[in-house]
Amino acid sequence: MTSQRHTHDALLDATRECVLEVGVRRTTLTDVAKRANVSRMTLYRRYPDVDHLVRALMTREFAALLEEVERAGGHGNAREQLVQRAVDAIRLLDANPLMQRVLQLDADLMLPYLTDRLGSTQRLVEQFLVAQVEAGHLDGSIRFGDAKTQARVVLLSTQSMVLSTRPATSGLDFTALLDELAKQLDGALKP
Repeated sequence: MTSQRHTHDALLDATRECVLEVGVRRTTLTDVAKRANVSRMTLYRRYPDVDHLVRALMTREFAALLEEVERAGGHGNAREQLVQRAVDAIRLLDANPLMQRVLQLDADLMLPYLTDRLGSTQRLVEQFLVAQVEAGHLDGSIRFGDAKTQARVVLLSTQSMVLSTRPATSGLDFTALLDELAKQLDGALKP
């Protein structure tokens, strides 16, 4: 299992390097296999195409980001922690070279996840948010409501900030925008 995990991580690391260098569209399975020092057949057995490989990479990246946000914790009640974690996640994504490269070169690849369906990464984030909202229900810091619905609204609000960072910050201070988002999220969730 360890060698399989190492190979899996090596494949995703190689994919990350390719995407950072040339973007999603110009990344090929052959290039990833060369970078990972594995045969093309090894790669094809695990991932039928670049799309599946990039989705696995993005899921890994977002899971790591969520772990980082969760480790950083926060102070205060569950609502205050949720708001702080949402803002921290946006800051981390804004500083993430992979996310910025995808937005720079291949932003239209995200369109299906905005107009047609939620992707596995969005579902992962939503699970995290549902747990945060439920904690807020328990400690009384988040108004009672359907946790999934409340979490989805937080997801959509923060997602739009992530995907629109460059145009949204044109002529405005990024920190001021995040402060305003924090106030809006806090106000919307407050009992």
